[in-house]
Amino acid sequence: MTVLVKPETAHSAAPRPDIAPEEWAVRVKLAAAYQLAALYGWTDHIYTHFSVRVPGAEEHFLINPFGLLFDEVTASTLVKIDIDGTIIDDPLGLGINQAGYVIHSAIHRARPDLKAVLHTHTRHGAAVSAQKEGLLPLSQHALAYYGRVAYHTYEGVVLDLDEQERLIANLGERNVLILRNHGLLAGGVSVEHAFRLLHGLENACAIQIAAQAGGNDGLLFAPQAAIDKVRRQATVFADGEHPGITRHWSAAIRQLERRGSDYKS
Repeated sequence: MTVLVKPETAHSAAPRPDIAPEEWAVRVKLAAAYQLAALYGWTDHIYTHFSVRVPGAEEHFLINPFGLLFDEVTASTLVKIDIDGTIIDDPLGLGINQAGYVIHSAIHRARPDLKAVLHTHTRHGAAVSAQKEGLLPLSQHALAYYGRVAYHTYEGVVLDLDEQERLIANLGERNVLILRNHGLLAGGVSVEHAFRLLHGLENACAIQIAAQAGGNDGLLFAPQAAIDKVRRQATVFADGEHPGITRHWSAAIRQLERRGSDYKS
């Protein structure tokens, strides 16, 4: 029987000596993304999952151990698995969420350009995913995503490998996916890039639900000219190295570190 180790006793005080510096760097970033999600209220208890590819020739990626809350995830506790689901490193012995493997391995296999994949079940994201029209052009936040979002029809809890083909077909070449009746997903060329896309999408969904609280009859959609203009201005979608991504991420990390986070351990 697997015993859940208390996070405060499981974390190492220094980088694990058995992990290459390049891998450790992405571990730290992914752990920060988990703890930022907890800080921003994006969590669903121990469910949902963020992942990042491990630098190197092998197709390995990192994901959360199944049982830790997001604010308990640190660089040293992440699970490393290969693209076929074989666990390479599982420090706490907790294994992984099967739905996390099905979703993330599908994207990492089909879209090697997306190094990081972040998936949430937030109240606002799930609410928008349950609307026939999906994300609406109601706010500046939403306009950056309008026409850039892919949709995947709900088939049940994502445990079956045969759903991977349909999920990938729906995602296509886009970076952002709304899983109908389920939640949100964003992929990027780095953890920072995926986090920037998810952060904006979460805000857009929250604004949409707030606007709809007054009734759909009074909603004011942005004019088409504005939609087209903001689409051109939202360069972070096309440019994963845009300096605004680093600026956004650095500010989030400063906010996290003011709380004395142990994500680097």
